[in-house]
Amino acid sequence: MKKLRYDSGSKWEPVVGYSRAVRVGNHIYVSGTTATNDEGEIVGKGNVYEQAQQVLRNIETGLKNVDASLSDVVRTRIYLTNIEDWKEVGKAHGQVFSEIRPATTIVEVSRLIDPEILVEIEAVAYAL
Repeated sequence: MKKLRYDSGSKWEPVVGYSRAVRVGNHIYVSGTTATNDEGEIVGKGNVYEQAQQVLRNIETGLKNVDASLSDVVRTRIYLTNIEDWKEVGKAHGQVFSEIRPATTIVEVSRLIDPEILVEIEAVAYAL
């Protein structure tokens, strides 16, 4: 079975040893994704809704680079540093997934890799 990998160019991928997205057959796994732009800068500092929108754009890019799309997503996991932010992140998630409706989990974590990162999302997709 062929394995297809997409590396976003993040400085952390070779250090930690991961890829943004990996496709094996019809199964696609998108790593925990944060609100960074192409230069590795955090987008939406202090604004969890803007961060969630950027995260979802980054996930979409990862999926496209392994021949999949957001419509193929069957599962997401959302990690928040403040569970009170669930409505804003849920709004951004719903704007993307309102028709797709993947299984989703939202949990609060004590912190993420950078204190300015408020949300991280990972995804699993299945594409024919």
